[in-house]
Amino acid sequence: MADEHKSGNGRNGAKESTEDARRWITMLFISTCLLYCARMAMPICAITMATTFHWSKIESGLVLGGFLWGYCFTQILGGHASDKIGGERVLFISVASWALITAGTPFLVQLGSHTLALMTMARFLMGLLQGVFFPSLASLCSQRVVEGERGFIMSTMNSGSHLGTLLAAGLGSMILDCCGWESVFYGIGILTALWALVVWKVFLKGKVTPKKLDTSNKLKWSSMDWLRLFKKAPVCAMVFAHMCVCSTSYTLLSWLPTYFEESFPHSTVWVYNVVPWLTAIPSALVGGYIKMSVLFVPSCLCSYPPSVLQILMSSLYFSGVSVNVQDLAPSCAGALYGFMNTLGAFMGLVLVSLSGYLIEVTMSWNSVFSLITIVNTTGLVIFLLFGDAGRVDLENSRLTVCDT
Repeated sequence: MADEHKSGNGRNGAKESTEDARRWITMLFISTCLLYCARMAMPICAITMATTFHWSKIESGLVLGGFLWGYCFTQILGGHASDKIGGERVLFISVASWALITAGTPFLVQLGSHTLALMTMARFLMGLLQGVFFPSLASLCSQRVVEGERGFIMSTMNSGSHLGTLLAAGLGSMILDCCGWESVFYGIGILTALWALVVWKVFLKGKVTPKKLDTSNKLKWSSMDWLRLFKKAPVCAMVFAHMCVCSTSYTLLSWLPTYFEESFPHSTVWVYNVVPWLTAIPSALVGGYIKMSVLFVPSCLCSYPPSVLQILMSSLYFSGVSVNVQDLAPSCAGALYGFMNTLGAFMGLVLVSLSGYLIEVTMSWNSVFSLITIVNTTGLVIFLLFGDAGRVDLENSRLTVCDT
């Protein structure tokens, strides 16, 4: 009877653990969706705000690029903190903070006449707070998810980002037309704050204090170990490829709404903002099961002109790279993914600002799409030559297992 009782308790515990994992997956999916809703708020409203505040293309590029300045600074910090204290708490603090920034953005306009500087600062703060999100997610997945399930989990999270983009492009455009650009920021900020409240009350039980993770069977990393890791060809190829595709994706996210508005002025704008992203959700779900080398090739070939294929293949790629970093170095996946995203965000900052300059000077979008094609093709060549998926973080002889 005692054995049966213990067996019953074990089954009940496993069932509760599975149910808790499913609830967390659902909430993380929603958070990724809200993340991209908030990220897309400014690109969707950029044309209206540029008309209202008399911004040129170069000035619009500065505002849009302000997000990436902040995004560069917290990537590695977020991944490292998540590796140490747990990704769920870092994610909660991040989401709650940028919910406040999003809802408060319209109030900044009322603080003074320097609207360009204020909006750029708001975007900088948004990037600063969102920078920890995906490194924390990668760290959380590498710590809590078995290897065989990582592809599906990360592809599910990536599909949430495309759903968020889809909702921001569709509903955001309609809210913009009906209620003004301020309402877009208010709505997204309030919804995100509700998500944070639910997570705090239901999942974290009102506690946000860092809880040190069990460090048994974890690897100690020194600066020399990191240097040896970055001498591995597969790691360098993955980082470089991610930098290329990430930066061009940021450029498309920032400028496509403006492109559609100017290229099809007499059409329903929200349709053009929505249609490309409809393909991204199913492709992101499929991406976790396909090798990244296969995913990266079409994302380069479909860069010119902007098309449904470009969005589809980019979503496939991101589902692959989020798993690839966990395959190569699961013991430091959060910090490594943060480093990759830092380079991608910095390169994105350069491309977003440069794109605004090229459009202003050449009066043509062809120069922007040509630039995107060149960058992605360069990343493709490097990854095809040196990319791999075998684990490399155990190859350094100086790495040792922590004793607890």
